[in-house]
Amino acid sequence: MITNVDGGRLSRRVALWHPDRMRPPSVARAAFRRLSPRTRSAVLHRIGRFAPWEDGFDFSPPELGPGETAGPPDFVGIGVQKAGTSWWYELIADHPAVSVRDDIHKERHYLSQVGTESFGDDEVHRYRGWFPRRAGTITGEWTPDYLGYPWVAPLLARAAPQARLFVLLRDPVERFRSGLSFRLRQGAPDTEATVADAVRQGFYARALRRVLEYFPAEHLQVLQYEKCALDPGGQLALTYRFLGLSDHRPRELRRPVNVSGGKLPIDPNARQRLIDLYASDVADLVALFPVIDVSLWPNFESHEG
Repeated sequence: MITNVDGGRLSRRVALWHPDRMRPPSVARAAFRRLSPRTRSAVLHRIGRFAPWEDGFDFSPPELGPGETAGPPDFVGIGVQKAGTSWWYELIADHPAVSVRDDIHKERHYLSQVGTESFGDDEVHRYRGWFPRRAGTITGEWTPDYLGYPWVAPLLARAAPQARLFVLLRDPVERFRSGLSFRLRQGAPDTEATVADAVRQGFYARALRRVLEYFPAEHLQVLQYEKCALDPGGQLALTYRFLGLSDHRPRELRRPVNVSGGKLPIDPNARQRLIDLYASDVADLVALFPVIDVSLWPNFESHEG
């Protein structure tokens, strides 16, 4: 559950365009959830509902509610897919000093789709319009794809230069397996291009170096999914502190039972190729961010040092 800024409980309801979180009557909702992801999306598309990462989504900012103002996000999660980002975002949103709107998805995706388009003052203003908040609170987004788009960091530095950035990382081999499995379930074609995109998303150090070209290191918090799963209370306390928030303990801290929804089986030879492929990037990552505990990524313990 997510807490609103007044301390009341919000339902786990997000906007109707989110393919997993429609709110029809309970019986219909249960039946809807039993459909495959591809079929759920098709149903929503037929009634004109699109997710922010889909063609057809309207990026016009939402209307402000009573007492709300809009402005640059105070925090932005930039990665990574299938690493527990929804879980961690909801823990952040549970803090009473964080504004959330139950009709706005955690993933704005605004910056993902402007790689070949203008990003002038009008676009900056429109992006900032996606962050309504009540007085005395902070707000933000978490779009896990952002880390993979090289144009996002400079655009974000222009639109929200004071924002605090998060990245939640996971063993890149396990993230690859979960990410590719998820993409295929969503209807992505089982092609070399889909596999290559899933592989690309595991080169964390390479992408984070670019982020550090536009944001000071003290504006970036690197989290490790495995560490958060082992010690959610301690890691969340560090996250709140990073955001300048007071101590707070959400009612529910437990980690998701399965962040992947199922992992793609992988041949041992292919697994070793992935380990070899990522090894130097993992070594660079640890050099950049010593907070990463490679012992929690058994695939890479033998490459440490």
